[in-house]
Amino acid sequence: MNKPIIANPSTPSSRQRLLTSLAHQEPDRIPLDLGSTQVTGIHVITYHKLRKALGLPSVEAHICDQIQGLALPDTDLLERLGVDIRGIFPLNSHNWHVNGIEEQDTTSGEQYWNYHDEWGITHRKPRPDGLYYSIWQSPLDKPDLTVQDIIKHPWPKLDNPQRINGLREQAEAYRAAGYAVMLKDPFAGIFEMAQRIVGMENLLMMMADNDSLAGVLFDKLVELKLGFWKMALPRLADVVDVISHADDYGTQASQIISPRMFRQQLKPRWKVVFDYVRIQAPDVRRFFHSCGNVRPLLPDFIEIGVEILNPVHVTATGMEPVALKRDFGDALVFWGGGVETQGILPSGTPQEVKDNVRRNIDALAPGGGYVFNTVHNIQADVPVENLLAMYEALRGVG
Repeated sequence: MNKPIIANPSTPSSRQRLLTSLAHQEPDRIPLDLGSTQVTGIHVITYHKLRKALGLPSVEAHICDQIQGLALPDTDLLERLGVDIRGIFPLNSHNWHVNGIEEQDTTSGEQYWNYHDEWGITHRKPRPDGLYYSIWQSPLDKPDLTVQDIIKHPWPKLDNPQRINGLREQAEAYRAAGYAVMLKDPFAGIFEMAQRIVGMENLLMMMADNDSLAGVLFDKLVELKLGFWKMALPRLADVVDVISHADDYGTQASQIISPRMFRQQLKPRWKVVFDYVRIQAPDVRRFFHSCGNVRPLLPDFIEIGVEILNPVHVTATGMEPVALKRDFGDALVFWGGGVETQGILPSGTPQEVKDNVRRNIDALAPGGGYVFNTVHNIQADVPVENLLAMYEALRGVG
């Protein structure tokens, strides 16, 4: 099997290449990401297939996100592909003390791993061959939820310095080697994390008919985020280039909540977080992940300080790459959208993958302001031939 022909990432440095593109200028080649965040990664099963196809030795992969089954790519693979960004990951409920207990449902006979995390959320993964954990029980999922329930909930201590042990040393080593550094937010977004705590149905009902109660929960999550950043930024801001945040608001066709509800209940709270990060880390760029059709929200994202949009969900309504670049390319860097991951990457032919990559690059890369990655994480069902085709198309091979 042919190996992708990859340009040498050493000249100019990978970090300078990324910074050039983030400044909306065209670098020598498109910056490439793989695995610097929990939304630009690769499932461990496909990771092993890719290593084998590239002729790299077998390794015991380090899992950076146990819930999603994501491998942290090893240096030899990143160098082979010419990946320009390196991620540093705070300790959190997806990579810290993830101890699944083997259990069996006495009624159905289903076997699974049960994992109870630091938020009080119970996750389950089928065994022996499940790919991911899914939320099984939310700790405050009850219709008679009160303010006191939220206040008294045993919240994790996000300001614990142990969560960033060793990250400065990692970042300094990456910087010394010429790579850009991405720092991950310590937990999911305000809206998404609230869903995990009280259940999606309960949260949406609260936002519709008891927004003051929903606000107590949202404010608690803002408090926890600020607690982490107040602890972490004085130690890390000077060695980090990008900080990733995430909160999913889009569906394939529309939005989970109305733009009006977002603007009233969530936008002001996100602005508090972004303002703090902007003031404390003025040289660090702000990356925001929100799946699906978020086009109506993009002006709001820009207003609160989002500089980088991920993913570019190219098949969602309103997210056509040419129009996005035309309408928002002066204000937003697009990170991702290199190949469609719902159908083309797992099920298309290698030629269809190449055609899709070229179409998206032609739309998003001119003038800079673009970083190549798939629309979302590379999943376990992706044929390795399609991955190789993706990288070949990126490098103009074949």
